Parts: sequence; structure tokens; C-alpha cells
Amino acid sequence: MSEQDEAPENRLRKELPEEVPAAPAEEDAREDRSEVRLTGRQRLVNGLWPPRVSRAQLIVAVLLFGLGFGLAVQVASNSEGSNALRGARQEDLVRILDELDDRTQRLEDEKQGLEKQRQELENSSDQAEEARKQTVEKEKQLGILAGTVAAQGPGITMTIDDTKGTVEADMLLDAIQELRAAGAEAIQVNGVRVVAGTYLSDSGKSVSVDGNKITAPYRFKVIGKPQDLEPALNIPGGVVQTLEKEQATVTVERSTKIVVDALRAAKQPDYARSSS
Repeated sequence: MSEQDEAPENRLRKELPEEVPAAPAEEDAREDRSEVRLTGRQRLVNGLWPPRVSRAQLIVAVLLFGLGFGLAVQVASNSEGSNALRGARQEDLVRILDELDDRTQRLEDEKQGLEKQRQELENSSDQAEEARKQTVEKEKQLGILAGTVAAQGPGITMTIDDTKGTVEADMLLDAIQELRAAGAEAIQVNGVRVVAGTYLSDSGKSVSVDGNKITAPYRFKVIGKPQDLEPALNIPGGVVQTLEKEQATVTVERSTKIVVDALRAAKQPDYARSSS
């Protein structure tokens, strides 16, 4: 029989590829059962590991780490600053609060005084005379602050006896700063007037104030409100406790009259001139 005589279905069967037997249904069922056996936690682990981290995710992680580190450092520094008050007694905390109230009251009194001066200038019939009186009074006040005139008034006397030679210039400077913050208006240390530009430096086993060498005992004459000055020196972790840790003896005495008579020569500014 020739090829032309072959039945059409026989020719079609020869042209088609051979049939591929289908996979047994048993193997498909086995694979489905293996997938069913995986728990939710196992599928989560399979999705997370190995990790797939993009560049953007890495940058965000670094930024978050830096932010967390900065916050931790700030919290640590704040906690260290408050350690001095955590161990304070209730009486000390009450005294500190009273001191803050007194400082607030002083600022309020100063504000009221300035407002009164402004009203006097506005309402005075002779504003020129009133301005002259205020100028003279202001000159006296500035002379006290600049150390060019003597001053007297209530205040305290603080004596630091340093037999071990452990007191340094920065400790005395801390005492001056604390007194100023408590409202000290005039300060004198061992015959040297303390002004706004005063500097202290160590000079062997002694201290130099504005180039003037002073030795122990260091005697501070301070004019101001004694009820504010003395508590400011005795706060927990303050000037007195710091000096006593250095084996120095500190005594503070209140007085109704303190005389600060050490004077400073008026210094002519090299560049600054009045703009009026």
C-alpha cells in the first residue's frame, strides 16, 4: 500500500509527537501533603531568612541607630546632672526652692523699679531734672559694679582655710559665680575687687586674681542679701561641699554691714565710644 492509500488518521498520528505520560497523581498528592505540613512559623522563617536588605533599608537602619544613640547619651547626661539633687534631704530641697523664689522676687522687684522710673520720666514736670537725678544714681550703681567706688551694706563673709594646698583657682571661680547668681552686688577677695572682667589662675600653691597673687586663707567679703547668699553656697553638691571634699575648712558669717573698699582704676576703652 502506498503512502497515498494510507488512512488520514494514520498520517496524522505519524506527524504528531509522541504522547508524554502524565505524572502520577500520587506524586502530586505527596507534594501537597508536604506543603500542608509547614506551620505558620516555619513559613515566616522561610520568608525572612536569608534576609533580603535593600540599600534604602540599610540607610534607614543606620539613621535610626544614630538617633537612638543620641537620645541615650542625652538621657544619661540629664540623669547625671540631677544626681546631685536625688540624694538631697527634704530640708535642702525646700531651701533650694526658697532660693529660686527669692531670685524670682528680686527680678520682679527690679522690673517694678524700672517701670516706676519710666513713669516718673513720663509724668515729671521737669523731665530734665529727673533724668539728671537718675543719671547720678545710675553712675553710682555702675561705679559699684565696676569697682571704682567703695560700697557697704548687708552681706556675708566667707573664709576658706586651705591647709593642704588643694584649693585651686577654678574652685574659687565657682564660688564667685554662685555668689553672683545669688544676687551678690559687690565682692572682694583678699583685698582684690572682683569685677565683670576678673580672671583667676593657679600660681604654684596659691591663686592669682587679675594678676594679684593671694594666699590662704581666702576671705570673701560679699554685699547682698544674706538670706540668699548663704543658702546658695550650702546647697547639696555646691561650693561648700566641693571645698570640704578637698579637705578645706569653710566658714560663712552673716553681717548687717559689710565694707568692700578695694578699688579698681577706671579703664578707658580702646575702641568703644558712646553712641549718644
